[in-house]
Amino acid sequence: MENNTVLTLYHAPHSRSSRIIRLIDELDIWTQVEIRVVGVARQDGSGGHDPKNPHPEGKVPLLVHDGIEIWESNAIILYLTDLFPDAGMGPVAGDPQRGRYLSWLAWYGNVVEPVIVIAAAEVSHPILDVTFRGVPEMTSRLVKALEQSPFLMGDKFTAADLLMVSPFTWFPASAPDHPAIKAWIERCEAQPSAQRTAEYETRQLEQDVLA
Repeated sequence: MENNTVLTLYHAPHSRSSRIIRLIDELDIWTQVEIRVVGVARQDGSGGHDPKNPHPEGKVPLLVHDGIEIWESNAIILYLTDLFPDAGMGPVAGDPQRGRYLSWLAWYGNVVEPVIVIAAAEVSHPILDVTFRGVPEMTSRLVKALEQSPFLMGDKFTAADLLMVSPFTWFPASAPDHPAIKAWIERCEAQPSAQRTAEYETRQLEQDVLA
């Protein structure tokens, strides 16, 4: 990919878009992404609609490339790992592991995040259980994968791990209490990008205070 590629990411510190910041660091594409910080509604009632945020629902992340909007974290992660394949953060089309990678990204959005949110809201209903499964099923699936290899795709940390681990690092209480999962979280957070992302987020918050 040419070095003059410029993308725009709409980002709110300490939000779901923080995992895209971490991916930018892993891909080493800081100079190719313009990051625009916007406000969002927060779970504690703070924040709200920001007219500078073009996301149709006022959320983050939102990536814009050549006028085309890409939304949803798993879609953005797939888009960026395909656009910048040299970093090796995700198998490209034709790789035998491509299907496994796509499945983890989709499973996160279709199952993991709904299960975590439903559990946090303490909501229970047979339709939800049948549709999304529950924390025990989610835990079992992760444990089975992590007992076979240190990361979801094998021996190497990839964007599948980056996405999947994100809710457990923001909301540690949601992390399943299983040694295989706890060790995986520690391995993911030992990657240098975790600390660099935290430092970046701190700088952004400090700039907001000074503004």
